[in-house]
Amino acid sequence: MPRCSRGESQTRPAHRVGPKVVDYYLLHHVVSGHGVFETEGRVHALGPGHTFLIRPKRLFSYESDSDDPWRYRWVAFAGDGAASLLAEAGLDADRSIAYTGDDGSPDERCRQIYEAFRARRPSASLEAAGLLHLLLASFMMTGAERAEQPPMADTHGEELVRQVIGYLSTQYAEPVSIEAMAETLGYNRAYLSRLFKRHAGVTPIAFLTRIRIDRGKRLLRERPELTVEQVASSVGFPDALYFSKQFRRAFGTTPTGYRTDALRS
Repeated sequence: MPRCSRGESQTRPAHRVGPKVVDYYLLHHVVSGHGVFETEGRVHALGPGHTFLIRPKRLFSYESDSDDPWRYRWVAFAGDGAASLLAEAGLDADRSIAYTGDDGSPDERCRQIYEAFRARRPSASLEAAGLLHLLLASFMMTGAERAEQPPMADTHGEELVRQVIGYLSTQYAEPVSIEAMAETLGYNRAYLSRLFKRHAGVTPIAFLTRIRIDRGKRLLRERPELTVEQVASSVGFPDALYFSKQFRRAFGTTPTGYRTDALRS
């Protein structure tokens, strides 16, 4: 039987977690607001009605929108049978997103799990395990297979965001220009930038910079034989000093300082 814990949070604007790993399953159900979730090299722009699954020992990160930050409920669980339960719910090894739209049952199940523990009833763990089964059943009933790219309030805007995220996530190491990207995707530059900012909460340039910084951070940790200059060049920064400046702004330390600490741990 899976073991559960729970919580809920109204995140601050641009609140970021990761990149990191955990050793348990972690479901977040978005009640309101928007944000971006990244795992397995894929980036998802998510909003109300989405649930995203973090798997044990899989690198992930997520960040709430700067203008419309997430409010979510979360459930952490582990134990025998957890993986098979998720697979039955449509959240198999290749799928980490469920979308239930206006169906309030996932939010209600998460709330009930929260209340069971908050009341400190002796039966809380047993109740939570049962409610977790019902929560996962709600994904099966609403069709988790529709989850990867569901329609949202402005389907055109969300489609543009997905196109931009997909483009930047694969081209970040190249000398990308927003003008060239807009032309490739068939949009006016100003229109693309304005619509992306409205839906993703950041400009395309800011999003590209963040992708490059995150990839650089990973290389600093995983490829100690590379110099800072080589890391910077590998993630699209021809100027290592500019890379270091952006890295320090994002993480509060220099690339060299981060690498030193990472290799010690």
